[in-house]
Amino acid sequence: MYNLNGKVALVTGAAGAAGIGRAIALRLAQEGADLVVNDLLEDDGIRSGLPDVVAEIEGLGQCALAAYADVSQADEVERMVAQALERFGRIDILVNNAGAPAGRDRVPVVDLEEDAFDLVQRVNVKGTYLCCRAVARHMLDRGGGGTIINISSMAGKFGVPRYAAYCASKFAVRGFTQALARELGAAGITVYAICPGLIASERIDDMAAALAPDGVDPADHREVMIADSIKNSALGRMVGQDDVADIAAFLASDQADFMTGASLTVDGGFRSE
Repeated sequence: MYNLNGKVALVTGAAGAAGIGRAIALRLAQEGADLVVNDLLEDDGIRSGLPDVVAEIEGLGQCALAAYADVSQADEVERMVAQALERFGRIDILVNNAGAPAGRDRVPVVDLEEDAFDLVQRVNVKGTYLCCRAVARHMLDRGGGGTIINISSMAGKFGVPRYAAYCASKFAVRGFTQALARELGAAGITVYAICPGLIASERIDDMAAALAPDGVDPADHREVMIADSIKNSALGRMVGQDDVADIAAFLASDQADFMTGASLTVDGGFRSE
């Protein structure tokens, strides 16, 4: 549907087997883009998911590079971008999808530890800023043009109890997106945010473990979360990874060139605005 032939995309947080980063990377590859896919290099070894994503992209006939980096660390982000440019010579599309794991931050504010709050802001906000800064500098240096897509959340548009740290980070991503769009528009660089609803990815398991009431098995609470999401959807189903990937592909295409600064909610009508 969209022609991304000859484009190079960098997608962060792409190793999850059921994550939206992986889905976005594969969708952009289907549209003709070559990919740099990013995730963490963990202490216990390389996450097996990223090589699998690279193999899937190559199976679609596109080139792919795995780039391990902590997006909250400036030196690692700069190295990742340098690796991408050494391999492909350009970055046309940036998707900031990497996010802090849900866990100790999903508590009432009065019980929220400072380090748990800081981790969420460091990954979700600072990571987005560092990746945007590095890639935008490249886009400007080469004469402009390009697309930046930041993954916010439905919780970046309204507050949710026990999600205060996460809400703060995702509201910040939306404000950052709007400011950056105004700064880069004259150079032909468009900037967007996508605000998904709850998705049945690996993250929902962490959320269920953190949010399950005392005495309730996290697996049972996971099913309650999914059922509530479906019940409250105007379309009668949860948001799927491909729903978000479809929007990302549209925003990365020339057909979205006059929408810069927009935050698009993908929640099946869970919450009307």
